[in-house]
Amino acid sequence: MDKDKIISELLLRLDRLEKENLELRELLSRYENPKNSRNSSIPPSMDENRPRPNQSLRKPSGKKPGGQLGRNGKTLEMAKGPDQVIDLIPEFCNNCGSPLEDIVPGDLKARQTVDVPVPKAVFTEYRSYVKACGCGCRTRADFPAGVSSPVSYGPRTESLIGYLHTRHYLPYGRMREIFNDVFNLNISEGGIHYILERFSRKTDPIYHQIKDRIFNSRVVGVDETGARVGGSKHWFWTWQNEKLTYIAHSQNRAIATVKKEFPDGLPNSTIVRDGWRAQAATTAVHHQLCTAHLQRRLNYLNEKYNNATWGREFSKLLSSALELGKKERGTKIYNVERTKTVRKMEHLLKYPPDKKQKELYAFYKSMGREQQNLLTFLFIENVPPDNNGSERAVRNIKVKQKISGQFKIDKTAQNFAQIRSVIDTTIKNGLNVLDALNLIAKLEVQKQ
Repeated sequence: MDKDKIISELLLRLDRLEKENLELRELLSRYENPKNSRNSSIPPSMDENRPRPNQSLRKPSGKKPGGQLGRNGKTLEMAKGPDQVIDLIPEFCNNCGSPLEDIVPGDLKARQTVDVPVPKAVFTEYRSYVKACGCGCRTRADFPAGVSSPVSYGPRTESLIGYLHTRHYLPYGRMREIFNDVFNLNISEGGIHYILERFSRKTDPIYHQIKDRIFNSRVVGVDETGARVGGSKHWFWTWQNEKLTYIAHSQNRAIATVKKEFPDGLPNSTIVRDGWRAQAATTAVHHQLCTAHLQRRLNYLNEKYNNATWGREFSKLLSSALELGKKERGTKIYNVERTKTVRKMEHLLKYPPDKKQKELYAFYKSMGREQQNLLTFLFIENVPPDNNGSERAVRNIKVKQKISGQFKIDKTAQNFAQIRSVIDTTIKNGLNVLDALNLIAKLEVQKQ
C-alpha cells in the first residue's frame, strides 16, 4: 500500500477518535457535573441527593436556640379598650371567713385573654312588599343587588372563598369541609365553583386597571411558568413591578401571548426578563437580562469546564457589577467604576473561549447577542438586576398545583390568575387582603 495513503487513513482515523473522545467527555461531564438548583433554573425539589425535607441547608451559627440577647422582641400586649370586662371581687376573707361586701376594693391587678368569636352563618331575609297607588299602579320594592334567587350567598362568603382558594390554595373539597365544620354551612363543590366564577367577574375592572398601569410603567418584570389544565400543559404569564402584578393564563409560551395581552408590547418600559425568545422579542424601551439566571448558568459551566478561565472572569464581572449597583448613583466614583465595568465586558466579549467547550462557547455567543441588555440596571434607576420578583409571582401557580392539583378547565385557570393578580397587588401596596376582597365582593357583577 502507498505510504501517503496509509498516513492519510491514519490521520482520518485519528480525527474520528478525537471527535469520539470529545463527545464521550461531554457525555461524562453531564454525570460528573449534573445541573441542579444551584447552577441552573432547576427547582430544589428536582435535585438529586437533596437534603431530607427536615434537614436544613443553613450552616450552624453556634448561637443558642431562641431569641438572641439585645433583640427587639414582640410580646402580646394588653388591649387598652377590652371588649368585655369581668370584675373579680372577693366576697369573704381567706383567713377568718368574714364577709367583705361593705369594703371598698383596691390594689387592682388585670389580666386579659384573647379569643376569637364563635363563627356563625347569618341568614338575612329580605321581604319585598307591594304598595298600590291611587292611580292604580302597584309598586314592589326592589331587592338589593345580588339578591336574585330565593337563597343566595352574601359578599363575605364570596370573598372568603376567593381568599381561601387563591391566597391559601385550598381545593374545593377542603373549603367545603371548612364551611361545614366551622360555619355549619353546607356548600357544594359546584356551588363553590359558581361563587369563584362570580367573584372573578367582580374583579374585572380592577384586573384591567392593573393591566393598564403595567402598560404605562417604567419598569416591568416578565416571566412564565407551565401548568396543567385539563390534562394538557398550559402557561401562566406575569408582568409585574414593585406595586403591581398582572397574571394571565395562556395555552402557549410563544410571542402570540405577548401580542394578545400587549399588542404594542411595552413601549414605555424597561423589561426585566430571562433569555426566553418570546420575552426577548417584546417591544420595550430597554431590556435587562436576569443576572441571577446568568450566574446559575455560569456556576454550571465553571463546574463542567473547570480549567476554563473565561467563565470565571465573566462571573467575577457580573458580581462586581451587582456590587456597584448597590452604591450611590450619580457620583464621580460610580460613573468611573461603571465605565470600567462596561469596558471589561467589551474586552471579555472580544476574546471567546475554546470552541471545543461547546456549552461555554454557546453561552459566550448568546452574551454577545445580549450585550446591550446585560448592564442596563447600572444606567437606569430602579431597574433590578434580576427577575426574582417575577419568579415569585409565578411560583404561586406551582404551589397551588402542589396543594390543589391541576386546573380542570381554561376558565378556572383564568379565574385564579385574575383573583391572584388582585391579591398580589393588594399585598404589594400594604393593604389587608381579606378587607380588599370584602370590598370587591360588594360590587355588582360586570355584564359580559
